[in-house]
Amino acid sequence: MTNEEKLYVGTAPEEHVEMYLKAMWLTKESSKPIRVSTIANLLRIRQPSVVQMMKKLNDMKLIKYTKLDIQLTDKGEKIGSNIVRKSRLLEVLMVNHLKIKPDDKIVCGMEHHMNDEFTNSLSTILGDPKISPNGKPIPSNPNRISTNEDSE
Repeated sequence: MTNEEKLYVGTAPEEHVEMYLKAMWLTKESSKPIRVSTIANLLRIRQPSVVQMMKKLNDMKLIKYTKLDIQLTDKGEKIGSNIVRKSRLLEVLMVNHLKIKPDDKIVCGMEHHMNDEFTNSLSTILGDPKISPNGKPIPSNPNRISTNEDSE
């Protein structure tokens, strides 16, 4: 066999960072303050683990973290928004086109491996949906350059 299949092992550290940023983005979307306890509950992990990651994300300039406050930086906001965008586009694909119930494990597994080209193509094929099947807004492409048509 000349064309061998390539196997990829997930990039766990990147996925962990993305999941934390997604959890914080979703918390912010629901107009709740971002707290260690909220993140721990969403990710089903212990609070000391969250504190450790908050320090790491702060060092990476993805968040601004103090014991009393957690804020996403612009860079962290962009990453969190993009992961949510991927999740919600996959939900649209599953419900509207594949006619299956969204599967959180599949969505979570795929969202971390979708590059911008794939995500943008998926969005185009789906008709650039603005709302997910669960009624949540789908964040716009964070890399898209605005045109005059966007503001009309």
